[in-house]
Amino acid sequence: MAVALWKSLRQTPKSRLFLQRGVSLYNSAHGFEEEEIKKKLQQFGGGSINLSKKDNGIGVLTLNNPKLMNAFTGTMMLELQERVTELENWKDGKGLIVHGAENTFCSGSDLNAVRAMSSPQDGMNICMFMQNTLTRLKRLPLISVALIQGKALGGGAEFTTACDFRLMTPGSEIRFVHKQMGLVPGWGGAARLVQIVGSAAALKLLSGALKVDPETAVHLELAEETLPSSDETRSLEDAQAWLNQYIEGPGEVIQAVKKVITAGRELQLEAALRAEKDIFGTVWGGPANLHAVAQSTKHK
Repeated sequence: MAVALWKSLRQTPKSRLFLQRGVSLYNSAHGFEEEEIKKKLQQFGGGSINLSKKDNGIGVLTLNNPKLMNAFTGTMMLELQERVTELENWKDGKGLIVHGAENTFCSGSDLNAVRAMSSPQDGMNICMFMQNTLTRLKRLPLISVALIQGKALGGGAEFTTACDFRLMTPGSEIRFVHKQMGLVPGWGGAARLVQIVGSAAALKLLSGALKVDPETAVHLELAEETLPSSDETRSLEDAQAWLNQYIEGPGEVIQAVKKVITAGRELQLEAALRAEKDIFGTVWGGPANLHAVAQSTKHK
């Protein structure tokens, strides 16, 4: 059955495949042993990934493991996959804020799990699992913001790049510390970082394991701005206010906007144009379009 599914996916035009929910980068054809790695991850518990969905269309995803600076345990990786699936099916969603509990973002992977799963095969399976999940998060039809309070280290720094935007609070930092662990990014963070800041800046950040403060992040265009307060509650309110300016309007239109931008970023031109055509067809003649035409709002 897996072989038949893989063959059908290969025959599907890229623009159509791109629009399908839950499509992952890796499967068994790539040597990815998803069920096997899930069983192993389940053995390393602690922490949680919490999701609240508000009536205004903003979701708040909280990385909750403050005893370990919100490091990802095995069960948190599994929960993140579940929350992403939930967000993919959220019809009324427009935006997403990702933040860490108790005023710090995330310190990467829980070292207890890392030590226990140190074989090359386990490492590759975790790499593919997290790349699958974070790629799906990046492709969500929601405008996403990473709210960086405290430290975003290693895998936590990688996680921030899976969001559309990054906002930082005073005293916070992003740091790709992988070199100091004898590694390179494995959750997709290097590839996404190059897209965000360019190859030269990305090379400096990775090879130097540099601490990136808010001022530097804004200069590099790694972050949009520094919020005025580092207070956990206040900064979350400020992040919601910042996001609100980009999600005003009907949910189906905001989701369509995000989809066409994602297509333009990830697909070659002809495939991106076909995807844009298909997405355009979902809103042309829709309630928001007809209302706008009736009100003649284009030039106001």
